[in-house]
Amino acid sequence: MSEYLAILNAVLMNIRDAVVLTDGDRRPIRVNTAFETLTGHGADVLMDGFGEHAEASFQMLTRAMETADGGLWQGKLRCADGTDRLFDVTISAVNGHSAFPTHYLGLVRLASGEDARRFGHDELTGLPNRDIFLDRVDQSVLQVNRSGGTMALMMMGLDRFTLINDALGHGAGDRLLVEVARRLRQCVRETDTAVRLEGDKFALVTNIADVDDSVIVAEKVLRTVKEPFAIDGQEVVCTFSIGIAVYPQDASSVSGVIKQAENALHHAKVSGRNQYQFFSKEMNRKAKNRLDLEARMRRALINQEFVVFYQPKVQAETNRIVGAEALVRWMDPDNGMISPGEFIPIAEETGLIEQIGSWVLRRSCEENKAWQVKGLNPVKVSVNVSARQFRARSLLETVSGILAETGLDPRWLELEITESMLMNDVESAVSKMTAIREMGIGLSIDDFGTGYSSLSYLGRFPITTLKIDRAFIADVDTNPKTAEIARAIIGLSRGLNLEVVAEGAEVADHISFLRDNGCSTVQGYYYSRPVPADQFERMLTEGVLYHT
Repeated sequence: MSEYLAILNAVLMNIRDAVVLTDGDRRPIRVNTAFETLTGHGADVLMDGFGEHAEASFQMLTRAMETADGGLWQGKLRCADGTDRLFDVTISAVNGHSAFPTHYLGLVRLASGEDARRFGHDELTGLPNRDIFLDRVDQSVLQVNRSGGTMALMMMGLDRFTLINDALGHGAGDRLLVEVARRLRQCVRETDTAVRLEGDKFALVTNIADVDDSVIVAEKVLRTVKEPFAIDGQEVVCTFSIGIAVYPQDASSVSGVIKQAENALHHAKVSGRNQYQFFSKEMNRKAKNRLDLEARMRRALINQEFVVFYQPKVQAETNRIVGAEALVRWMDPDNGMISPGEFIPIAEETGLIEQIGSWVLRRSCEENKAWQVKGLNPVKVSVNVSARQFRARSLLETVSGILAETGLDPRWLELEITESMLMNDVESAVSKMTAIREMGIGLSIDDFGTGYSSLSYLGRFPITTLKIDRAFIADVDTNPKTAEIARAIIGLSRGLNLEVVAEGAEVADHISFLRDNGCSTVQGYYYSRPVPADQFERMLTEGVLYHT
């Protein structure tokens, strides 16, 4: 008998499905680890009926096992967070030596589809969904209005979840979300409500005695989520960003406090992630400006307000123009030129960068082809690719389609990517870069020396060009250490048979240093600022460019 019990224990503890074991009278006597994870109830607490929610859940579970029709039951069970969730229970009899069952096994699953959603729970994680979230915020606000105190609303988003999805697959991403939900249940009180709103976005509704209490909760959540996850045999580390708004201090309504918490979450994301931020009025002003800028950007794409400027690349020995970098500019009809530093970060956050990036690529290829048709000397034009563009599965199709539409020979196009973009999933990056090179397109590592690359990886990347970041050029004529770094990058490039381009060259001493140390291609204000297409065309007509 002890051998069979040991086998049963091993099965119950390791099976992924949630299981409840009852005696012959269908009274629950055992649940497994998966059941604890699914409902939030610890086995000891549930069997002892300790606490209001555990006692209610035990009674519901007993009723389910007793009233199953034909071995199947569907109904509500109370979870540790106090919410009633819809479950399916499949029951099987276990016969011993007697003619009657000695035990019953119940396989417990969260009900799927419309039934689960009708009861207000997220199908994947089992957490309450947005419907219950809105109800709990409303109830908390009513409680504060009636009894005083404070309600803290925390909006929480996983940092860089898209990268994890892309690297490990959506199945692994889903399993990560389930584990995150499990940890949230474990680190909040029974009176709190943890919610999955959508995607990698969660929320927590909690009534607190003092605003400082929300800091304790937020820090506990950050610590809990930051611990490594074991997903499909691989260790995954992720972090949360948390935005906090409190009622009634920050808003006078349910919709108001939700909006302020979302604003605070955005601020936490752009301020560096893996942190919490409280709402402030200044934050609200910035959020309104951001929303306004996003709306104007969408109109700008429709109204073709974006233009491409070109900054020449010059051969320092001969002053001959050998290429150019394409740079997007936004000519707002009401506000004049909008700085790229102002709109590019928002474009990246909202996903608009993919549309803008594709437009810049197409426009650059069109104009470069037009210059060649006019008989001008062909030059290679470099186009920046954002991290979101590079990760997109449609990148190769987009690039090849644009080349086919414009008729530009691929050798006159170069894509610029930053080294930090490549380090999240090196194998995937190498595969995509190889496909780009096989098209005949050049590949440049932009801002080299400022990211996180390893020289061992650099040898694997099928690139054609290294660009020395302007930070190493700015004082190359006065700082011996900077000069030595620049020399090292130039030597590395030549050793790997790569073209090396120095950007940010602004004075004659920069040009002399670069020329003397073997960097023949220069880009910077010494020769020219970025200029509109028609002005660059005139430069190409001349063919050479001297100090401006």
